[in-house]
This record gives sequence, C-alpha cells and structure tokens, in this order.
Amino acid sequence: MKIIILGAGQVGASVAGNLASEANDITVIDDNAAVLHDLQDRLDIRTVTGHASHPDILMQAGADDADMIIAVTRSDETNMVACQVAYSLFRTPTKIARVRSIEYLRHPKLFSQEALPVDVIISPEQLVTDYIERLIEYPGALQVLDFAGGRVQLVAVRAFYGGPLVGHELQDIKKHMPGIEARVAAIFRRGKPITPEGDTIIEADDEVFFVAASKHIRAVMSELRKLDKPVKRIIIAGGGNIGMRLAAAIEEQYKVTIIEHNTKRAKLLSEKLNRTIVLLGDAADEDLLLDENIENTDVFCALTNDEEANILSAMLAKRLGARKVMSLINRESYVNLVQSDTIDVAISPQQATIGSLLTHVRRGDVVMVHSLRKGAAEAIEAVAHGSRDNSTVVGRMIGEIKLPTGTTIGAVVRGEEVIIAHHDTVIETDDHVILFLSDKKSIARVERLFQVGVTFF
Repeated sequence: MKIIILGAGQVGASVAGNLASEANDITVIDDNAAVLHDLQDRLDIRTVTGHASHPDILMQAGADDADMIIAVTRSDETNMVACQVAYSLFRTPTKIARVRSIEYLRHPKLFSQEALPVDVIISPEQLVTDYIERLIEYPGALQVLDFAGGRVQLVAVRAFYGGPLVGHELQDIKKHMPGIEARVAAIFRRGKPITPEGDTIIEADDEVFFVAASKHIRAVMSELRKLDKPVKRIIIAGGGNIGMRLAAAIEEQYKVTIIEHNTKRAKLLSEKLNRTIVLLGDAADEDLLLDENIENTDVFCALTNDEEANILSAMLAKRLGARKVMSLINRESYVNLVQSDTIDVAISPQQATIGSLLTHVRRGDVVMVHSLRKGAAEAIEAVAHGSRDNSTVVGRMIGEIKLPTGTTIGAVVRGEEVIIAHHDTVIETDDHVILFLSDKKSIARVERLFQVGVTFF
C-alpha cells in the first residue's frame, strides 16, 4: 500500500516505523529536514521536506497515486486542509487526520465529503482518555481492550503470588470457574512470549492476556491475582486536554482532584468541571501531595505535557503511598526504564493512536486493531466472509485453520453471542474473530486468511 504520512513528530515517526516494517511504500512529509534525515537513517522510507498541505509538496511525495494520506502534524488546521487538497486535486481514496481540538470534534458535519473530506478522524487525547478510564474501571489490569462493540474484552494482568491459578495448568480454569468461559490468548514470561496450551503452567509475575465476555472479566482477574479494592479517590496531575477530558468523564463516579500549575488554566478547569476539585500548584510538591492525603489516593494520573515532570510526580506519589500510579510518557526509552515497581502503568499516546490507524491500513475486513507491548504484538478483530469454497476460515473448525506460530484465536462473536474459542469451534460467515498475534510479523499471513475470492489459495 502506498501511504503518505504528514508530520514526522512522535506519532508520525511511530506510525512510519510500524508501517514500513510491513512492506508498505511510505513517504513522510515534514518541514524539519533534520528530523526527516534522522528518520530516513532508521527506516527504509522516502521523505519530502516542505509544508504538509501544499499541493506541490504533496505531488512531490506521490499523492497522485497514493492509497492513503495520514495527516498527523501538530496543527489540526494543516491536517484538515491537507485532506481537502488530497481529495480535490488527487482524489486520494482514504484520508485520515489527527484532530485534537474539541471545538472541531463537537461538530461532525464539518467532516462530510461536501465540507472537509476527512474519512477518519483520530483524536489521540480521546483515545488515551478512554484507555485510562478502562484501567480505572478494572483495578489491577495492565491493559483493557474492547472488541465487538464492548461485548468482548482482552485484558492483561500480572499474575501474583497467591493467585488461585498460579502454579496450575491453564486447563484448570474451567474447574475454578464453572459456568464462566475464558481463553488465555498469550503469556509473556520475562518479556518473551509463550504459546498457551492446556498444560501450560502459570507462574507468578507472568503477564497474562486473556479474552472473555465483558461481564466475566472481574471473575477471571480474581483467579490470576488478588483483586484490588474498588477505586474511590483519584488525583490527576495536569489539567491539559487529556486531564480535563478524563476528569469530565469520571467525576460523577469518583472523587476527583486536578492539580494544575497554570493560573489561567486552573480557572478554566474550575468553570468547566462540575464536581472535580481544582488545585493551583505543582504536582511534584511533596507538601501539597501530603496535604491532599496522597497516602489514601487509589489512582494518581500524571498527565501533563512534560513527560519528565510526569515521571517524577508519579514516582513521588508512589513513594508517598498512592496505591496505583500512571504516567503519560512519549519516549519509548523512558517507558522501558520506568514501567516496573515504581510506575504501575506507562501510557503511550503513540501506541493508542497507532492501533486506531492500523485498523484502516489492514487488508481484509479488519474492524479493530490494538497495538500491544510497544508495537511488538497485536490484537485484531477480523470479520470472516465467504463460504468453505472460497475462504480459508469459514466453515472450518479452529483446529483446522493453519494459523501462524504465536497466533491464537481467543473468541468469536456471532451477532450478540460471545463464543470463547475451542479447537472444535466452527467459524461461520460474518463472525467477528478476535485474534492475538504475539509477533506482528505474522500479520500479512493472518490478513490473507480473512480475504476471499481471487485471493483464496
């Protein structure tokens, strides 16, 4: 696929890295030649220096026969205009734009083909907000990902000493939870993937990904670790776009406090939010955190625009007694350093955004993609089409399907019914199939499985 990426910032560079590794023809446009030079040194891609929405720059990048434009510059306006230019002059089939401002997002009519022809709007702030909300809803989870409109969830937890299933084989799950269906999709032990089999024994500290109907998630989590107490008190450091959105989304369910250092922004927050307490101050001020009873805080979310400040305030909150701390971190190298016993969850806006973008890049009928483990693994929701005559999956038992190594089918959603996958489960046309790929290099083979007709082999 020929893809032009506008913007070589953190999101653009991450997207380019993910897509270039999958044999796509990638060109990146940015007005910073030094950044492009660095990107070209690392990746096998073309680059063009210039303003991303200018017609001649887009033409130079090959927009006349591009399949897709992904506009992720720091400017909403540049992204929207670039999609307009790509549509009007080049008839680019798929146009994706990052739009951050809620002032634009609250008017969906703006993005019709007759107005601003943007096919897909990506809002990293909203994606991150939704992601944090799910982590708060399921205390103890490392990741919570929705599929099939929320009917199925993939959850990652760290197995703790004393968990009922720790030290037992996976096939014992049924004995422990009669009437509840779940499937362990993958296990990562000391950073390396283990393909789960019935006789695989779960060890303490394993990172376990399991699939279940949403209503059964808490029951399965309780088998792998002692369930954390429900969340009541939350402190948010930083009242920017993400901090304000998160507070607005959760302030009716929890006791929420925002700490914001900018006087003007703090005043705006106090006007916009209904039940959230807004404090003017520094989230890394030990005395302020102690005054706010940090030791009785269930979740501390560091969401400022300064990732170093996020790391320091989260580490301080943890040392002072906060039960769980999360930190918004852009640099992958920082994530590797701090996500351990100190910071419970490192949140990467790039990874949240990439998953949403990949949904529109994947071949076959792929309706949802989640990027996992810093992009090394993926979970996808693919729709099966065709019949046994022209499809490699429809009409076949899961045990018959030749899945790539490290790929497991966790669940099948048929209408409103959630079917946890077993070797004798038969896939029917229009089924939504939830797959876990511990190695994303297998994605091309999985995509081919879900293509029909002339691509059948």
